[in-house]
Amino acid sequence: MIERRDRPLPSWLTGAVHASAPAPLTTRTVETIPDTDHVLETAEPASAHIVKTEPGESAAAKVLEARIYGTALEALCGHVWVPSRDPKQLPLCEQCKSIYDMYKAFNDGLNDQPNE
Repeated sequence: MIERRDRPLPSWLTGAVHASAPAPLTTRTVETIPDTDHVLETAEPASAHIVKTEPGESAAAKVLEARIYGTALEALCGHVWVPSRDPKQLPLCEQCKSIYDMYKAFNDGLNDQPNE
């Protein structure tokens, strides 16, 4: 026997859809993310840069690996390039030098020159 109820069943149970006024449209400002790809240096380098390294990592080994595989390196000043020639023939980047001097002032055990 089917039991009869005086109350209607909830709409979620019966699948019934109630027509209602549509929700108002909202607009949002779209934030664009600037292109963060580094532009690699393609001309002859103007100065030698100090390679950014992690603690315990050798800058000379990192440069050698980059020259072999053609991968880009990042300098302390933020300059990104693929090493292709001997940096000893170029003047040292002043921004890299000042950043290295600041690191040296706060960290004991750094060499007087970055190439040591």
